[in-house]
Amino acid sequence: MNYTELSNAIQAYTENTEADFIAEIPVFVQQAEQRIYNTVQFPSIRKNVYGQVTASNKYLQCPTDFLAVYSLAIVTGVTSGDLNTGTYEYLLNKDVNFIRQAYPTPNDTGVPKYYALFGPRSDNADELTFILGPTPASAYYTELHYYFYPDSIVQSPVATLGAITGGSAYTAGTYYNVPLTGSTGSGALATITVSGGAVTAVTITNGGLQYTAGGSLSAAAANIGGTGSGFSVLISTVTNSDGRSWLGDNFDTVLLYGSLVEAYTYMKGEQDMMALYNGKYQEALALAKRLGDGMERQDAYRSGQYRQAVT
Repeated sequence: MNYTELSNAIQAYTENTEADFIAEIPVFVQQAEQRIYNTVQFPSIRKNVYGQVTASNKYLQCPTDFLAVYSLAIVTGVTSGDLNTGTYEYLLNKDVNFIRQAYPTPNDTGVPKYYALFGPRSDNADELTFILGPTPASAYYTELHYYFYPDSIVQSPVATLGAITGGSAYTAGTYYNVPLTGSTGSGALATITVSGGAVTAVTITNGGLQYTAGGSLSAAAANIGGTGSGFSVLISTVTNSDGRSWLGDNFDTVLLYGSLVEAYTYMKGEQDMMALYNGKYQEALALAKRLGDGMERQDAYRSGQYRQAVT
């Protein structure tokens, strides 16, 4: 099931084709995906990345899409950047106070043995940082296996923006959740900064759907201070141009019924229909857990994972 098929099914099941309802379908779907991914540990929500620590710096930045750690390893003895030539040392997860007490001074350096989630990154308050103990004595390589949210099945949201044409005579200020107009899609929102009469920065807060890379977006002057004209920004990249995802390809029932629960909540629908959709969702979720937390965990080495008995 791709996004178009999912959207059509939601409209058919709810018998609702109102424009405002259709515009909210991407929100229903993304909320359902988040609930599912936080309930079942599918392998599709794990990612593996390589990095490098800095000598005499005990902090290591988390990736921007980081949710939780599966494993973190230091790789020593690497030749010519080839991690296959090195030796893996898997770090143990500890509290920050343990690491501070065990390695209290900057001179406590060596090959890290422990890590903890320390707090937000200095350059991005929405992302996290690891603290390592002891402090790395060298620029060791790292391998991080972690949980993240895969790309949504929602088709072609705006991912990144390109060149800005600032326009003129706009009112200075920062404007939040501004609807973006133009191009082929709908629903994109952004934070827009105006300085010196021109738009100087645009940050996507909601990618919308059905956009095309290379398209041009703008915003009504009424939403950015009430004056000015000429602003536009190019769409640099979009994600998921074919509107497919692992859930849509492999477990479309859990995604459909999860989305219907969200949609019917939005509609403030009848309680018996809400109970029906929620029951169908729970049935589909149980099958998904049988796979993700059951069959794919039978021979798992890490005992810290949840394992559901397979019947």
